[in-house]
Amino acid sequence: MKYDFENISPRFGIGSKKWQEMKGNPLVTDDVIPFSVADMELKTAPEITEGLKNFIDNNILGYAGSNKKYRQSVINWMKKHHGWDVQADWLIETHSVVNAFFTAVKAFTQKGDGIMLFTPVYYPMYKAIEVNERRLVEVPLINNGISYDIDWDKFAAAAAAPGTKMLILCSPHNPCGRIWTKDELSRLSEICLAHNVFVVSDEIHADLIMPGFKHTCYATVSEAARSKCIICTAPSKTFNLAGMQLSNIFIPNEKYRKLFQAEQATDADFACSILSYEACRLAYTHGEDWLAQVIDLISTNKQLITDFMQEYFPQVKITELQATYLLWLDFRSFNLPPAELERINREKACLYFDEGYIFGKAGEGFERWNLACPTKYIQAALNRLYETYKKFAVK
Repeated sequence: MKYDFENISPRFGIGSKKWQEMKGNPLVTDDVIPFSVADMELKTAPEITEGLKNFIDNNILGYAGSNKKYRQSVINWMKKHHGWDVQADWLIETHSVVNAFFTAVKAFTQKGDGIMLFTPVYYPMYKAIEVNERRLVEVPLINNGISYDIDWDKFAAAAAAPGTKMLILCSPHNPCGRIWTKDELSRLSEICLAHNVFVVSDEIHADLIMPGFKHTCYATVSEAARSKCIICTAPSKTFNLAGMQLSNIFIPNEKYRKLFQAEQATDADFACSILSYEACRLAYTHGEDWLAQVIDLISTNKQLITDFMQEYFPQVKITELQATYLLWLDFRSFNLPPAELERINREKACLYFDEGYIFGKAGEGFERWNLACPTKYIQAALNRLYETYKKFAVK
């Protein structure tokens, strides 16, 4: 069936922070939506919503834990889509992937330990290090103009440095949309294993792979890599289910799994809801066709922006989108301070992006554009962008 990717449900007044940020701007009209926080402006797959309605009609919404059908749907999804045979007892549920790497930091490192990040990177990773009194070990990625690469010399030196205990790996990488190849992950794992560095692999975007690319789950690189890592996944980005608050965390090594669970127990809030388990099961069982059409839509939106920029603003460099629905654009050629770029975008062009600076200093002057929305809103945004910045246009 063809899904409805033309109509949206405005989210003013229901607690959506990114929609509320637009409130009060008199220039915001019906063709303006936010392109910031990474959830979709697309209607949830009817297979999920109708399934949840049926579930609510026929079940008591009491306390719940995971169940066999839910766990089997997760196992089946990982096997079919990522080629990884996971065991049921490896799976631990958390409210979110962010919860998982906060817990991992506390479970597997001590105060003052060094934790590596490839930067610019998803901003809660910095927070997990900061609030838990660990030490940020920044390994800046190399921007080659169209993509980002690992600086292997700096990474090896950082991993070997005294006190470095963990790498939080964003795979695929957010915000630059980079997929780490199997060869890169193999090299990375060899360095980490040689220096006893634990890997927390955030693979929440692993299902959102653009045509022509392939994601490799870090745990499939080698048995040794699998034994010293956790893999963080979720249906939330894939199926726009962030509000369900359920992530699927895999810890194959029993010793680390028990350490994680012991730390998780200190928070006393790790039980997920009965609806979150069912939403995940429905998504992984019935959501493939919907996801395929979403990926086509993202690809279309990406190409529309790419063609537009090439024609009118070729000086705005766009990082190749290999995965995620988040396009990373370099506006530094406009020579605007980051705060001024943000102000003009919001107050003049009604463009509400995630500002590059929130991903670290290397992100200053960049914008992260959420593409998971009807194409007509992308086109309207491009029209506003042109009118606002036409003095920089080449034609």
